[in-house]
Amino acid sequence: MPVQLYGEPKHLGSCQICKDRSPLISTKLGVCLNCIRSKPDKSLRISDQIHRKTRHVFGLPPRPSTSLGGLQCGQCANNCVISEGQKGFCGLVENQFGKLKRQGGTAEKGILEWYYDPLPTNCVSWWFCPGCTGAGYPKFSYSSTAEMGYSNLAVFYGGCSTDCLFCQNWHHRVLPQRHEQAISAEKLASRINKKIPCICFFGGDPSTHMPHALKTSQIALEAALVQNRILRLCWETNGRMLLTYATEAARLSLESGGNMKFDIKAWDENLSKVLCGTSNKTALQNFRNIGDEFYSQRPELPLLSVSTLLVPGYIDTKEIENIAKSIANVNPKIPYTLLAFSPAYIMNDLPTTSREYAHNCYAVAKKYLENVRVGNDHLLS
Repeated sequence: MPVQLYGEPKHLGSCQICKDRSPLISTKLGVCLNCIRSKPDKSLRISDQIHRKTRHVFGLPPRPSTSLGGLQCGQCANNCVISEGQKGFCGLVENQFGKLKRQGGTAEKGILEWYYDPLPTNCVSWWFCPGCTGAGYPKFSYSSTAEMGYSNLAVFYGGCSTDCLFCQNWHHRVLPQRHEQAISAEKLASRINKKIPCICFFGGDPSTHMPHALKTSQIALEAALVQNRILRLCWETNGRMLLTYATEAARLSLESGGNMKFDIKAWDENLSKVLCGTSNKTALQNFRNIGDEFYSQRPELPLLSVSTLLVPGYIDTKEIENIAKSIANVNPKIPYTLLAFSPAYIMNDLPTTSREYAHNCYAVAKKYLENVRVGNDHLLS
């Protein structure tokens, strides 16, 4: 019997290139996985049209800018070169009359939403997180089990350095338009009290806000040190920040008992460009650099982890195997979370991940890694 790769099919999608039809093809994307791999130029032309159209709705440029004579941003891996009157890919910086104006991403201006998330939380890293399991007690946790009665300071940044067509938090694209609500790093750090043992930076993505996130971390950690409090620093990121920022974030997480979770969308570079509008090279290189430099320094509590969203029809066992191999090349003990997919944003015409397919991906990853978990299992069909 063939493996069922999807849940209850919503439709038969079609590929504009090969004309194949399947529940595992997103008609809204218009290209199948096989053509993405075998016909990269054609598939990119189709996906570029989708990215252009959907980003226009939010007033965002279709791709990272490389304008001749523009000003170089230098904030993330996109390194946009922005011409006068134009915005950067993230929507947080604009060239106004020959000068870059940043409405977010600086220590003084963070475009974000924040809230207190009671522990134990539904963090992707919950199965090895000190706040949810007591791992690292007593140095990095207040309890040998979950830190009941405490909360995480969740920091959701607006803007992103990728443009995932399956984005689960797509509303981050709206936040840069609300720059009047910007908050400084100092003010955000002041929201931490003795019942907050951890901060999680996510979004959108913190890669567009690293000066703000790092300054917040430094202020908060200094206060925690003076008051002899635990304060872990954690990151959920696509990994597309500058290496200097990534290295500093990893160092702070290492010292504080936190975790840096890389959301590796895909292994195949063309697949990454089609689904997310950008290359995955920087993310994979940052992961390797940080792993090689830092991971062995704190073996008792994972500094790095990886997650991948199991998008039906697009992230198959071949992708998972290659990602798992790359993780194992750094250290086979690094935790890897395979996340069940829920239809969202542009690719909301796909079914959820099937239980059988998730378990097949799990089996493939376990060939190379010691610590693998399927997350969002309540979504499995």
